[in-house]
Amino acid sequence: MTTFEVGRRAEAVAARFLEHKGFTVITQNWRTRWCEIDVVAVRAREICFCEVKYRKSARQGTGLDYITPQKLRRMRFAAESWVHTHQWAGQYYLAAIEVSGHDFRITSAVKDLS
Repeated sequence: MTTFEVGRRAEAVAARFLEHKGFTVITQNWRTRWCEIDVVAVRAREICFCEVKYRKSARQGTGLDYITPQKLRRMRFAAESWVHTHQWAGQYYLAAIEVSGHDFRITSAVKDLS
């Protein structure tokens, strides 16, 4: 499996996890020339912009360890771009889901990264 395929599979697992939690997934892999969002989902008129981090193992740190201040800035920029593009006037927040192992299981989820 290529790294691209691994990433897509991890994002699909995260999207199913969100759906199980009552979200409706609006889109996966929303991209512009300048930014990207792994999963955009809505629940109770609140948008969740979700970063998905996959790690085969935690030997070099967990997926959430890779959400640095710089990555958070890029996530905020992407969320603001989506909000502007879609003229969203409601609430929204940044989240992250960590997917790990050969079986692609959810190992951690953080609701609000602000």
